[in-house]
Amino acid sequence: MRTKFLLILIAFCSSINAQNAKIRGNVFDGESGEILQDVKVFIEGTQIGALTDIEGKFELAVNAGTYTLVFRVPSHSQVKITDLIVQDNEVKLLDPVAMSIPTMNKKEIVVTAKQIKNNERQLISMKIKSPSMIDGITSATFKATGDNDAASAMKRVTGVSISDGKYVFVRGIGDRYNKTLLNGMEIPGLDPDKNTLQMDIFPTNIIENLIVNKSFISELPADFAGGVIDINLKEFPDKKLQSVYISGGYNPAFHFNQNYLSYTGGKLDFLGFDDGTRKIPAVSNIPLFAEVVGNPTGNAALRYKEILNSFSKNLSAIRGMSLMNFGLGGSFADDKTTKKDNKIGYILSVNYTNNQEYYSDITYGRYGLNGDASIFEMEDRVIQSGELGVQNVLSSILGGISLKTKTSKLQMSAIHLQNGESSAGIFDYISTDQGADFNSYQHNLSYTQRSFSNLQLSGLHKFDKKQIAFTWHLAPTFSTLNDPDIRITRYEERDNGVLSISTETGFPERIWRDLREYNIPAKISFTKEYDKNGKKGTIKVGAGTVYKNRSYVIRNYVLNIRGNVPLTGNPDELLEDQNLWPYNGDVSSGTTFEAPFIPTNPNQFNSNISNSSIFIHNEHTFSSSVKTIAGFRSEYYVHRYTGQDQLGSKVLTNAKVLENLGWFPTFSMILTPSERTNIRFAYGKTIARPSFKELSYAEIFDPITGRTFIGGLFKDSLSPSQIYWTGNLRSTDIHNLDFRFETMPDIGKLISVSLFYKRFINPIEIIQYAIQDNSFQPRNVGNGDLIGGEFEYRDNLGWITEAFENLELITNLTYSISRIKLNQIEYESRIANAREGQSISEYRQMAGQAPYVINAGLNYKKEFEGTKIKGIETGIFYNVQGPTLYFVGIVDRPDIYTVPFHSLNYSINSSFGKDKKYNLALRVNNILGDYSEQVFKSFNTSDKIFTQIKPGRTISFKLTYNF
Repeated sequence: MRTKFLLILIAFCSSINAQNAKIRGNVFDGESGEILQDVKVFIEGTQIGALTDIEGKFELAVNAGTYTLVFRVPSHSQVKITDLIVQDNEVKLLDPVAMSIPTMNKKEIVVTAKQIKNNERQLISMKIKSPSMIDGITSATFKATGDNDAASAMKRVTGVSISDGKYVFVRGIGDRYNKTLLNGMEIPGLDPDKNTLQMDIFPTNIIENLIVNKSFISELPADFAGGVIDINLKEFPDKKLQSVYISGGYNPAFHFNQNYLSYTGGKLDFLGFDDGTRKIPAVSNIPLFAEVVGNPTGNAALRYKEILNSFSKNLSAIRGMSLMNFGLGGSFADDKTTKKDNKIGYILSVNYTNNQEYYSDITYGRYGLNGDASIFEMEDRVIQSGELGVQNVLSSILGGISLKTKTSKLQMSAIHLQNGESSAGIFDYISTDQGADFNSYQHNLSYTQRSFSNLQLSGLHKFDKKQIAFTWHLAPTFSTLNDPDIRITRYEERDNGVLSISTETGFPERIWRDLREYNIPAKISFTKEYDKNGKKGTIKVGAGTVYKNRSYVIRNYVLNIRGNVPLTGNPDELLEDQNLWPYNGDVSSGTTFEAPFIPTNPNQFNSNISNSSIFIHNEHTFSSSVKTIAGFRSEYYVHRYTGQDQLGSKVLTNAKVLENLGWFPTFSMILTPSERTNIRFAYGKTIARPSFKELSYAEIFDPITGRTFIGGLFKDSLSPSQIYWTGNLRSTDIHNLDFRFETMPDIGKLISVSLFYKRFINPIEIIQYAIQDNSFQPRNVGNGDLIGGEFEYRDNLGWITEAFENLELITNLTYSISRIKLNQIEYESRIANAREGQSISEYRQMAGQAPYVINAGLNYKKEFEGTKIKGIETGIFYNVQGPTLYFVGIVDRPDIYTVPFHSLNYSINSSFGKDKKYNLALRVNNILGDYSEQVFKSFNTSDKIFTQIKPGRTISFKLTYNF
């Protein structure tokens, strides 16, 4: 009996141990692109089988071996995959399996022998079957290209380019007209100077894919014109994931440089937090200097001295050696199947990077037109050049858990991003502006702390034999941006060598900025599949709401060096104890301060936005070759503002500054002459609304460049009869027409040609401010038109010669022509400041619109058999965006354009070692060593530098170990 029991136990354990491999995949309808549920998937000749779940996914536990896999569902032709080889302990991931509706002569499809692997196959299938025009990039491509963050990866998407290494341009259209979603839900940006989110804060190892919607469908937010970028984070892992990595980067211009500039910060700077070292000395009970100078021993004077002594003494940038970039992190994910065949999955990802940059020759310029129209050369007004050191720390943690049953899926995920950026600069500052001629130098010290916390809750539930789906989403976000203790100190250098600090050069400043924003979006939708006269369709209705609240306050202290305090040129001297007021007992000498933000602070506001929406979306298949998508969306949008202008002459308290009930129809038609070819036509009306900071009275000063952003509620007028801007900022209505031909003649091959036209009513652009130099303001300008085209081609080049069978070409081009009809104010201003012989047109290029975008790359992939190296994947990628009108000129201020930045990058990665558990990725950025530049352009003269930054070349690596 004991022997029999032992044999049974051994057999049972052996059977369990034998089934140590898994086959996983997903199944979809080859015509509609919809996932297919309840497809029976089984191993031919065995009892091993499963049904696909509500996401069309399946999993089979098998022994090692070679199998024929069968897919069967009554409504579609049977599919077989033959000669499927599964190894011990392997999770075999199949490419998506397409099933077709049977014809008279076609009952079974056999997909032979090997699965063809292509990183972008699933995405290409999504593009072909999507109801809207989409482009994108998947996690498989991140690995191939070595991109570490979403911004780097996005440059490979058709029609997409990146500005400042962070912000997305879609079809050459600037960040104003693009929107960012996280798992389909709205999220705020971290930068008050931008409308969209910084894409570089998302590491690629937590992203499943990046999808860009280029045409409007009613279930999308209506607030866009270029594209809606949806960042989809990882949910269920395809296989168990346990990995850690270390990364590093070296730039000869940046790293191991003894001239690197920094300053003493807090003990937690390395984590992206300020530890309180930069805390503001006081926000209330601040005496005025005029109140204490007459009574230097009174209570007010004691309080004044207490505040004065609380300032950090460090005002000077210091030199030291910079270190190379480094990073580390890990990802852990798995799923389990319960006894009731429910699946529970989890993911945890932690990432940390610490990068240092040193720019030894950075330039900011300000130029203007001469009052004499016969002089073409632009006048030098301010030239600022020098050195800048930057340390950027970014950490992130993502955790998620998902539960999937036969009819439902529940998900919860949380992500926190923490970013700290410390910078120190020393600049020569030469001014010849309007008679204020002086030479000076300045020290800039700043720290920016950003945080982003997002919770995602969502559910998918199917009813009525899974013909009705109910989805819900809730995604609250809390984000902050703090600039604690920005320090600016400028010394004037006179001809006799004497140093001074005066009104002309500008007094030293200490600035604290604090932004907090809550964003609470929620939405629900119902989807019903229907069959009318044998024609299938899907109808979706839904509703949503978004509430946003932003509070922003800027507080600044101005230091004044009074009397006979000796100056040596080291900024730290200004707050040395012996130099503080009263200097040597003299109440008229010493370093003092003023607090312009008291008793009232014009640079403090609170805004809130509520946006309620409803939509209906219908897809109807008239035949195997004709499909229509029609929809309608309505949004009721209210923007309220609390704040005042700089003079205190206009005070608003939760006042409506923008209210709009918008109606946004959309219609598109898809013609499908063959299974892998689409011809698309689409129309949609959308809108672009002013951002929080644009619809405000805020004045946001950039301490490095000296430039000021002025809120759109301010008027710009030299006199009652000469008004350049009224302060009445409105939304932009946009009409969009799209055409696309796309075909996938073979697996992995894609050819796509698109044409688009957009009509902008009251577009918003950034205009130079007439009555204040070096300042910029958002304004509505004349109506605009944009027409353009896109071309995408990707293919394996094996058809040329067998030697190229592992080589893939990826290229996409966007070309566009834009124009704005000048309004009367701008037209008269350009006429009044035209140079001799210059002809002024009624039209100009649209600001923020690039005339062309080029993305191109070659990718090589080869797998090795019988070696410790799994294979190699390498590629070279090129990206450039054409010259773009950056800031619009007015009066004697010329237009400012970006200069094309030619980005050429190379990457290579390979898995190696025992069981191929190691992966090494190498990358070289900016091989051409190009500069990042914006320039002033004027008639019949050479360009002048507005901004010039030399990023150099960076070599980076990432070594990953998979457990």
